[in-house]
Amino acid sequence: CSGTAWRDMPERFGPWSTVYQRFRDWRNCGAFDQMLKRLHIRLNEQGLIDLETWMIDSTAVRATRASSGAGKKGGLKSRKTTRSGAAGAA
Repeated sequence: CSGTAWRDMPERFGPWSTVYQRFRDWRNCGAFDQMLKRLHIRLNEQGLIDLETWMIDSTAVRATRASSGAGKKGGLKSRKTTRSGAAGAA
């Protein structure tokens, strides 16, 4: 959803676990899909939907540096270990 932790819900909504459980129940039974379908039908009937207008919100999908070909930033480098000297030497 918004990326906000459920535990950070304002107290006026009740315990975060109850809010989360209700959200999960509504999502799983398709309540949100039904609300959006009905809203779409109602707005379309009222002529309030312009199908020529599109919006893409880039905040919903965050790309990594590597996805643009930039590679990883920093990070640990692995070292090759080699043996030298007599076996058992410290």
